[in-house]
Amino acid sequence: MPNDQGGPTREQVVEALRGVLDPELGRSIVDLEMVKDVAVCGGSVAVEVLLTIGGCPMKESIARSVEQRLLSVPGVEAVDVRMGSMSSDQRRALVERLHQGRPAGEEDVPSKDGEPPPPARSPFLSENPRAQIVVVASGKGGVGKSTVTANLAMALAMDGRKVGVIDADVYGFSIPRMLGLTGRPTAIDRMLIPLERDGVRVMSIGFLVPDEDEAVIWRGPMLHKTLLTFINEVHWGEGLEYLLIDLPPGTGDVSLTIAQTLPHAHMVIVTTPQPTAASVAQRAGRMAEKIEMEIVGVIENMAGFSPTPGAPPLELFGSGGGLRLAQKLGVPLLGEIPIDVALRESGDAGDPIVRSAPDSTAAAVLRQIARRIAELVPVPAR
Repeated sequence: MPNDQGGPTREQVVEALRGVLDPELGRSIVDLEMVKDVAVCGGSVAVEVLLTIGGCPMKESIARSVEQRLLSVPGVEAVDVRMGSMSSDQRRALVERLHQGRPAGEEDVPSKDGEPPPPARSPFLSENPRAQIVVVASGKGGVGKSTVTANLAMALAMDGRKVGVIDADVYGFSIPRMLGLTGRPTAIDRMLIPLERDGVRVMSIGFLVPDEDEAVIWRGPMLHKTLLTFINEVHWGEGLEYLLIDLPPGTGDVSLTIAQTLPHAHMVIVTTPQPTAASVAQRAGRMAEKIEMEIVGVIENMAGFSPTPGAPPLELFGSGGGLRLAQKLGVPLLGEIPIDVALRESGDAGDPIVRSAPDSTAAAVLRQIARRIAELVPVPAR
């Protein structure tokens, strides 16, 4: 029923606000307890919303969404939206709510010195992880591993999957540029919110350095700590299905940290047709075997170049390296991606070819590979 002055009821207003989502967390501002106060007087509604942090970059967006949503409620004639910010205790409670659903027994325990408990253990570390983890590896640099990762992530998202990407190539990070992402992740208490592009959520050291030309000069312990932060303290959103991890080339510290931290992960190996590159890539496969990580398959990049449509491909980097590697490892060859200038240009422009030129041959192969991976590594039933 309307209130005594003919406007909407408080319950109607709150119910309408359930449809307003926090753009970074992807959850209703009501469920997140961001709505502090609602006052209704006839057709006038006043709402106070608590932002997760004082300088929240989504402040204006949330305010507009609240106003538009309430003005669509019958009887509402005027809306006054006031924005505040959560206290440290409220933020901590919010983080705990977001981490609900952790494996049984994994509760936060305060430290002996009275400090707040650490963030909840990542769901990726449970015996039955909620998302499939696929690490993209290569034996050497320059084979297009990051290009493949960015396009596979976008292709999975275009097929309706909820996808996250960790750019674990700390020294040579390039995923932010390839996905056209800039900015810094929002920090709520000690939880980071990844940046997002067209349904793909991304975390990279590139978001945490002053600019993309900054050199990261770290030893192994710092790399290990950073990667654990990306795994444990990033909120990837509800219902994440695939987490792709772009590894640095070779079998060094980062690869070992990922392998030891995420034993349920699957590996995809990227190589070029050149026998030397395939031979080096085999070492990544051997590492996966030693740590008992399942290898999903091999992707051959730079498979050939057709100078004109319909012309026989020129095998600039040889041929057959991907197939030979797959046979040696006893895994399928997932696909052969041709050399395409548009593939390079799209990466430099921050718009993956599967999205910017979906009808191109390279895009078709990449989308086929993404679907093949989804078949071989299906998402567990919820």
